[in-house]
Amino acid sequence: MTNSSIGTNLTGLAALVLCLLPHSVSAHDQAADIEDNATWSIAIHGGAGTMDRDKMTMEQQVDYKAALQAALDAGTEVLRNGGTAMDAVKAAIVPMEDDPKFNAGRGAVFTWEGANELDAALMDGATRKAGAVAGVKAIKNPILLADAVMQDGRHVFLSGAGAEEFAAGAGLETAGPEWFATDARREAIERMKAEQLSAVDVDYKFGTVGAVVMDQYGNLAAGTSTGGLTGKRWGRIGDVPVIGAGTYADNRSCAVSATGAGEYFIRVGVAQEICTRLRYRFAAEIEAAQASVPLDTEGFPTYVVHGSEFGLSEGQVREEVDAVMDEVKELGGTGGVIVVTPEGHAVFSFNTSGMYRGRATSSGMNEVAIFTGE
Repeated sequence: MTNSSIGTNLTGLAALVLCLLPHSVSAHDQAADIEDNATWSIAIHGGAGTMDRDKMTMEQQVDYKAALQAALDAGTEVLRNGGTAMDAVKAAIVPMEDDPKFNAGRGAVFTWEGANELDAALMDGATRKAGAVAGVKAIKNPILLADAVMQDGRHVFLSGAGAEEFAAGAGLETAGPEWFATDARREAIERMKAEQLSAVDVDYKFGTVGAVVMDQYGNLAAGTSTGGLTGKRWGRIGDVPVIGAGTYADNRSCAVSATGAGEYFIRVGVAQEICTRLRYRFAAEIEAAQASVPLDTEGFPTYVVHGSEFGLSEGQVREEVDAVMDEVKELGGTGGVIVVTPEGHAVFSFNTSGMYRGRATSSGMNEVAIFTGE
């Protein structure tokens, strides 16, 4: 674009401001462009931690990868059929909540008192509406309760008995203690008490599950669900349902779902910190690109670098995400995150020896993995 074509009123700072704005587009433009830009991306996780190949049989590895693939396929199917990011997130998380291999919903860890307390959160990047629940005990799929809270709109965060009372009014499916309890989780809490171990000693991984999505309309969404830490006490709540710590989505930057030592993720504000860093990185890269544009004889840029035609590379995204995870590590925390950006990058970052994870894109990528280096 030449200087004459952008008009005499568009100069200097004004040009830069305008080029930053189009990073998100209107619903009308999204609908008009959908047939030409059917790009989507999804990433999922099933927890991160100290995962030793020698301690997992090949059968166990196959079982976990099959469960991850099933969840990934469920989310992918929604996206391939033109569904929304919000629907894809729920579609991917519900199977993991129903699978006793993961610490979310069925298969959740036991508290010190011998109960299963569930947390979940969901966030829409297009509107930044969010719903979160903590400490519920009888909701079969906590992620659907988080969605109901968000759709209701009066509150963002409900807990305990109040959240379950709300769930009854929303008609959500409930389940008794026998649905959530598993022998493996019961053995873990019994061993923890008998041997005076920490939660990390009895659980070599953080079993939180989550999904982040960019749909073909360019909208982002994030969701996370967990049973928390083995032996947690006093109504402990981790990062998962805390919007901005374990879950966050913003069309201007990214969608994030975290898993790990929740206290550290809360202190860093991991999910929103990642999104904020990516927003500033995008602005900095635009500014740098604009500064490199040749000037005309009157000192004006010969063209404006337009935000809608500019995006961060996967490497640039990873730099910012890794920097936040390094900060968590410096404080003593371990875990990982999954991130999807408006450019469609699906990125993992974790400071543990493994993370149950998967990702798929409209360009044909489809993979699941467990250990570092896969």
